[in-house]
Amino acid sequence: TMPIVDSDAHVIETSETWSYLSEAERKFEPMIVTRKSGPGEQAYTGKEIREYWVIDGLLLPKDQNIGSEATPEAREMRDIPGRLAHMDALDIDIQVLYPTLFLRPCTTNPEIEYALCRSYNRWLADIWKQAPDRLRWVAMPPLLSMHKLIAELEFARDNGAVGVMLRGLEHDRMLSDPYFYPLYDAAGEMGLAICPHSATNSFLMYNLYHDDAAFNKFKLPTIGAVHSLLWHGVPERFPKIRWGIVEVSAQWIPYLLNDLGLRLRRRGIDMPGDMLERNNMFVACQVTDDLDYVLRYAGENTLIIGTDYGHADTATEIDALRKIRDDGRIAPHVIDRILDDNACALYGLQ
Repeated sequence: TMPIVDSDAHVIETSETWSYLSEAERKFEPMIVTRKSGPGEQAYTGKEIREYWVIDGLLLPKDQNIGSEATPEAREMRDIPGRLAHMDALDIDIQVLYPTLFLRPCTTNPEIEYALCRSYNRWLADIWKQAPDRLRWVAMPPLLSMHKLIAELEFARDNGAVGVMLRGLEHDRMLSDPYFYPLYDAAGEMGLAICPHSATNSFLMYNLYHDDAAFNKFKLPTIGAVHSLLWHGVPERFPKIRWGIVEVSAQWIPYLLNDLGLRLRRRGIDMPGDMLERNNMFVACQVTDDLDYVLRYAGENTLIIGTDYGHADTATEIDALRKIRDDGRIAPHVIDRILDDNACALYGLQ
């Protein structure tokens, strides 16, 4: 039986996440505060946001994107056996874990960023040790402390990480910026995937669209990052890198490749028909995508799928893996590739 891989599941951070801070880093520990008065913000589910993280003097919603399909203990990784039992019920063999807090910008202070990333990575490492065959994860890189990056990636690789998470914009830089080349070089040598996830690490972008849908501040920057990476030939420069584009659906692939092809032809370059596969790019689709149409452009060797486990936004589909297998729209061998082969290829799973 082929393993079924949930390529995009989430953890919900708690105070335990920061218990790995060193004594010198304790001053950076995020606080949790509760709103007692004043007008409330709405979470994605329509409920009022009650709790906030306080990081570097900023208030960040803590319960903005919390799904109800899983228990709090499973979402927060306080009940690993319970989470594994829920995975069994959903016919999921392996989950690849992504963060929740870091989907938005938290700080521009290098010391704070390093401390939080380091503590988060060690929290995930201890989670992995409780179920090493079933719970894998992507690491948070301290991008403002590049001199400490290699050691952090080596720790992550040696403790169950299969990738490195990036956001569509990182500290107001495009992912094609040469600033990130040392990260790409190191990740390629270590066999870690680079995983741009629907998110932004730009306060300018985040605040500009603060009252708008997450589509504008999270998804569009990530899709734009793919275009920029391909336009500047970054995947060709780092052929060992496997790229995972996560939680932005796959419906945009035909548009992006059409636009890219037009621009390349103006330079006298013919774009290959297998542009994504040739550049080791994998894209997480959704059950609501027109997959027959998307597959004509993406090819059957590039799509993966995730449940967005733990969340409650437009990408969340707790039964996504079961539905894509059972709805009959896609040929069985293509479904096998989406649920297993492609995901294992992206994340280097055996």
